[in-house]
Amino acid sequence: MRPFKRSPKHGLYRSRNGVLLGVCKGFASYFDFSVHWARAILIICLILSGFWPIMGLYFLAAFIMKPEPAIPVMSEAEKGRGAMERLRRRYENMERRLRRMEDAVTTREFDWNRRPNT
Repeated sequence: MRPFKRSPKHGLYRSRNGVLLGVCKGFASYFDFSVHWARAILIICLILSGFWPIMGLYFLAAFIMKPEPAIPVMSEAEKGRGAMERLRRRYENMERRLRRMEDAVTTREFDWNRRPNT
């Protein structure tokens, strides 16, 4: 078993790709142990204490825990680079769309379609 290390910038989140709402996988990644052990502990608790109390706590934990962030947590320097990269992509996308629009408006077919038929 690995020594217990908890990173201060990672919180307790539900996993986005867990089996049932990602609670066990979220606890396992937060406390840095195998998800199989977390699921085994859950099943043992289900058997020993009864089905409803543990399932109630499980769904309560799923309701309270936030889902894992889609974009991983970054340092301040990485955040600045990521923001600049997103702005650059957004600008390029807008420029591409504007060029397509200009190409459509400046074609001869567009001009002929706007003229009234006489």
